[in-house]
Amino acid sequence: MSYDDVEIEDMEWNEELQSFTYPCPCGDLFQITKEDLRIGEEIARCPSCSLYITVIYNMEDFQDKPNKKAEPPKPQSVAVA
Repeated sequence: MSYDDVEIEDMEWNEELQSFTYPCPCGDLFQITKEDLRIGEEIARCPSCSLYITVIYNMEDFQDKPNKKAEPPKPQSVAVA
């Protein structure tokens, strides 16, 4: 069972760690990366103790946006001499 449920909006982006963080009672930080969120992971772990939290977030906010379909190349005129 997780220590707590935390909204992603309540977490902070840590540029140095390249992850979202949230204070752990042990004094360290729960951590989860954007890549973790992109693949559906919702558990942020503390590297210093055994506690973890469940991150509440909208998965669609972290998934890659679908690229527009590449249009087929248009035929080009060829000059015949």
